[in-house]
Amino acid sequence: MAFSANPLSLSVSEPAFESWLRDSGYLEILDERTAALDRSSSAAAATTSAAAAPTATATTTSVLSVVFAHLTTLLSLFTLNPFAKLSADDFSGETPSWTAGFVGDSGSYSVPSSPAQARLRVHENVKRYARNYSTLFIVFFACSLYQIPVALLGSISSLALWDLFRLGCEKWGLDGYPSSRQLLIRLVQCATAVILYCSNVQLAFFCAVAIMYAVMILHASLRKLSPLKQPSRAEGLGHRRFLLK
Repeated sequence: MAFSANPLSLSVSEPAFESWLRDSGYLEILDERTAALDRSSSAAAATTSAAAAPTATATTTSVLSVVFAHLTTLLSLFTLNPFAKLSADDFSGETPSWTAGFVGDSGSYSVPSSPAQARLRVHENVKRYARNYSTLFIVFFACSLYQIPVALLGSISSLALWDLFRLGCEKWGLDGYPSSRQLLIRLVQCATAVILYCSNVQLAFFCAVAIMYAVMILHASLRKLSPLKQPSRAEGLGHRRFLLK
């Protein structure tokens, strides 16, 4: 059966639609509904297998199915791009609260029941807590530099080199000589690259990136989607009634 085009229909871009879902609180409800549906499916499958097999065999089968489902969800985290929906605007807002927003309480965490739910959580939480993750990366990078004194010395030397270049430009008035200034900039850049390479700053950077990536993936996948703003009681009930139909 073919449907004719509706001239009153609106075409909404995917980012705008996701922004509306986020502001309306639907993403949080979808997260809860996905978990509830997956639990119901698992319970129904376990009941069916228990009715069709002996008790010991049914228990073993259900345990293996749960373990296999969690392993599949865990492996799916390494195949997705957590920065796919990240934009520069996500770093320009206010930093969410570290206690109530980023960390939360014990009830704010659960193992994702499916790869789709894990993907939804990772993409949304990375957008929400981008500034928190950036701060943690700086902390991890500083700790890595502290563990490698040579890298810390190289970083300080690079900063001192650029500070001397700035002072030299102001003292000798190199702003009036663009060619000489560009030549000195290239020389300072080469000297900085040599200092950073010889002091193993790249090793500290890669260690911080690896640790930060693992922490971000685990936190973003386990952290439940919490509403950015608490909706009114009537609005929240209306959202839930609409999605549960």
